[in-house]
Amino acid sequence: MLNPNHLIFTLAAFVMAQAAPAAAQTAVQGGPDCSRTLTLGLHEHGLLYSAKTGAGIDKDIADELARRSGCKINMTLMPRARIWQLIESGALDLSLSGITNEERDKFASFAWYFSNKYYLLVRKDTGVRQLSDFQADGKLRLGVIRAFRYSKNANRLVDALNEEQRVTYSTSLEPLYKVLSSNSIQGMIIEPFDYSQVSNTSIRDFTMIIETRDPSIPHGLIMSNKSLPLKEREKWSALVAEMRTDGTMLRIFNKYFDPQLADSMVNF
Repeated sequence: MLNPNHLIFTLAAFVMAQAAPAAAQTAVQGGPDCSRTLTLGLHEHGLLYSAKTGAGIDKDIADELARRSGCKINMTLMPRARIWQLIESGALDLSLSGITNEERDKFASFAWYFSNKYYLLVRKDTGVRQLSDFQADGKLRLGVIRAFRYSKNANRLVDALNEEQRVTYSTSLEPLYKVLSSNSIQGMIIEPFDYSQVSNTSIRDFTMIIETRDPSIPHGLIMSNKSLPLKEREKWSALVAEMRTDGTMLRIFNKYFDPQLADSMVNF
């Protein structure tokens, strides 16, 4: 008997693959090798990508990379944890909006194009005013997306609570918002891409945003070291750099954020 969730995911992946831009079949001279179809993983996360609309910052950037390179890129929607697994194995070439750490540096390369801070979204009725308050109250649970890593202080909180079995994991934000509303969790780590989902719903009425006191963290194009030779990774990095210098990246971010925030994220 077919698992309904598996069927839905399979259909979503098929639709995403078919929706990949019809890039020119002739590779741009001096650009990436387009002799084969490349693969790119998208994950659903706030303004980065929405399966409901088929749009988002990551999708816009992927479309532009396909146009500039002349390569055919098949885009597939999948959980973030799965993306990292496939990047490491070489079964997936690219993904977007990734951050690095010591472990990821062993199997992936990155081309940075924006930077942002992480925050703690917490229920007002907890009385929490800083990260240490959340950790100190043993009754509070935190919600995070599986395989996500954040900034230093945010990671420290996640890891400490995980040791105490006070972390609820999910593959996307939506389930976490629901359990936050029901008070099954009392906080979650968010970033600017999630602001619209908070401000445009009832969530804003019973939550507040708390600083992690971490600096901004660079995010970028993720490239598999196993599937893409160094020279190819350098070519993709060059395309990302072009998009930053010619203003394309800023124009994309301006579609989703106010100009001041977009500028601070892209020009870091």
